[in-house]
Amino acid sequence: MLRLELRPQASRTMTFVAPLLAIAATVAAGGVLFAALGFAPLPALATFFLSPLGDLYGVTEWLLKATPLAIIACALALGFRGNVWNIGAEGQLIAGAIAAGGTALALYEVSGLWVLPTVLLAGVVGGAAWAAIPALLRIRFHANEILTSLMLNYVAVLLLAWLVHGPWRSPEGYNFPETRMFTDSALMPLLVEGMRLHVGVLFAPLVAVVAWVILSRSFLGFQIKVIGMTPAAGSYAGFGPNRVIAFTLMFGGGMAGLAGAMEITGPIGQLVPTVSPGYGYTAIIAAFLGRLHPIGILLAALLLALTYMGGDAAQIALGVPLAVTQVFQGMILFFLLAADVLIRYRVRLSLPHGARR
Repeated sequence: MLRLELRPQASRTMTFVAPLLAIAATVAAGGVLFAALGFAPLPALATFFLSPLGDLYGVTEWLLKATPLAIIACALALGFRGNVWNIGAEGQLIAGAIAAGGTALALYEVSGLWVLPTVLLAGVVGGAAWAAIPALLRIRFHANEILTSLMLNYVAVLLLAWLVHGPWRSPEGYNFPETRMFTDSALMPLLVEGMRLHVGVLFAPLVAVVAWVILSRSFLGFQIKVIGMTPAAGSYAGFGPNRVIAFTLMFGGGMAGLAGAMEITGPIGQLVPTVSPGYGYTAIIAAFLGRLHPIGILLAALLLALTYMGGDAAQIALGVPLAVTQVFQGMILFFLLAADVLIRYRVRLSLPHGARR
């Protein structure tokens, strides 16, 4: 019988090597998957991982997709460090998009440099307010934030669908479920002429720096780490968990809302029923693949953004379903979790009682 035995101490080196091993195992498993589907593994993998970056347009789209992942994951990492499990970033992204979109529509006939910052701020407030719901339920009623934040994702999706099918539907949209296109004052300025990459890409390293400062250079970050590692020691030191719960959930929600606001004021330009391909969920993988460290998260976001583009490329060139994106993301998470288990535990073979060796 195989059993897991706790190691005396986890290897610090393997903790940082494990993401690389998980990526390598994912590539190998992806090759096996493509071979099972009848494709030559190496050309298929090249189509998935390399062909999307073959020109300037591909590189700009890569950075565009990595931006919301990095922003959300860096914010979620603060909560994960403190054992606050925000699984509702997707709903918070949508709530931020709704708040930002409503503000852009309310200021439809207004112009000025202050319009865009106002719209983005509305997105931050909307996402933070949506995250405040599971925070309140956790603090006041001890409800599990995993369940409450996750369930609110579906509420946000339905709320957005109702708005774009009903009161916010564009009168010039030929009955399509979408709002009016936002005015130029409410759109993100482009960084590269003719491409969709906008100045919002600069927010990703900025949020990473803010997250690093909070964790490494603030008393609140010290409380987060102490409560996350040893809750009993945090209570003995007088660190109240409620402050950590409220801050980490609402900060994560605010940054997810910012990502949602940037999506609708950037590449989309309006509110539509689907404003995210699942960034809120994928950001959770990015946070753990990056080892909850801002620099690692930026690199992980780039890798996971490539899976979105690789899925599109493989669908076009190979004719495989677009779900191959989720398959590769799931394999990365699976192999990473498996590596983490083996870092903390060793596998032992134990014989039944009384059996001969």
